[in-house]
Amino acid sequence: MKRRDFILYFSTAVPAASTLTTVSRWSAARAAEPALPAAEGWRTFEVVTSVDIASPAGKTLLWVPLPSNAVTDYQRLLDVKWETPGATKAEIATVPGYDVRLLRVEWADPSALGPVSVKTRVATRDRQVDISSTTKHQRGAAHESESVLQTYLRPTSLMPTDGIVRDTALKITRGAQGDVEKARALYEWVVENTNRDPKVAGCGLGDIASLLKSGYLGGKCADLNGLFVAMCRSLGIPARDSYGVRIADSRLGFQCLGKRGDISKAQHCRAEFYTPSLGWVPVDPADVRKLVLEEEGGLPLTSPKVQAARTLLFGAWEMNWLVYNHGHDVALPGSRGLPLPFLMYPNSETAEGRLDSLNPVTFRYEIHSRQVEEA
Repeated sequence: MKRRDFILYFSTAVPAASTLTTVSRWSAARAAEPALPAAEGWRTFEVVTSVDIASPAGKTLLWVPLPSNAVTDYQRLLDVKWETPGATKAEIATVPGYDVRLLRVEWADPSALGPVSVKTRVATRDRQVDISSTTKHQRGAAHESESVLQTYLRPTSLMPTDGIVRDTALKITRGAQGDVEKARALYEWVVENTNRDPKVAGCGLGDIASLLKSGYLGGKCADLNGLFVAMCRSLGIPARDSYGVRIADSRLGFQCLGKRGDISKAQHCRAEFYTPSLGWVPVDPADVRKLVLEEEGGLPLTSPKVQAARTLLFGAWEMNWLVYNHGHDVALPGSRGLPLPFLMYPNSETAEGRLDSLNPVTFRYEIHSRQVEEA
């Protein structure tokens, strides 16, 4: 599989701004239509999240991450609806500081709580950036304001940009010229020197300083791609994690990089870095390590299939995945608990404290996806 086989179709058409509507029984936030330009490659998916809080107590809260509503050449949010029986309040909220959008649901009477359902429709299209073209602004590259770029340069509680993070990044990029060359050096180093650890819960924590200090570079996507992001930021290259979920099988032949049955455990973090000429450049070194561990029972890094993915995933994403947000240190609105490192799973809190979002005994949820349309 070669990069030229991964074709994207771009369009200059931009849909109208989002509007809000309300309907009986279901509440909804719907993007104005027609939402998609007349171009090939778009697929529309319906994603349904069902939540059942096993033991509500006192005031009970639920937060469900929603797909990003940014208008891009690779993802468009078309529709959001929810059903929240017995809820005192249910509303879409945005967490300050980042683009984290979520559905916040509150029950004053826990006995009134019923099963929650959140339905979204999202269109996606495979994404590729021509990383060989760095001398002039590339068509489709997103211009970002200085304030946005500063957001994706600053450290977070688990991703410092000084100390061992910066020292490591400087060693890796010694001799590299320009941001793209430096980012590629960091990407290749993460691929070569880390490993996917199946014992790590969920997608990992993304505790980058601890990861480097331990000397054991094993983890999941939030750890490995977070390492790339932190090191980019330490060198003054804007970079961000992209938290989301896999919604379809891979059409590029990578079995382990697609969904398996429902997508309740298919959450996946990707990464991006920014240059003025290219805009946001998609990367995913963690998925290269996932192929090594899982594809066909495990493959060596030198396998042609792994090497094809290694080449592809510096500059491209197969969009059988959707992005929720790029947030860190997410303070859930109305919560009494500490901020989350990131928001990629449904979360809930009762009068007795926050529930473990990875524990199916106390906090049960299922996420299902299906393709409903293709351009």
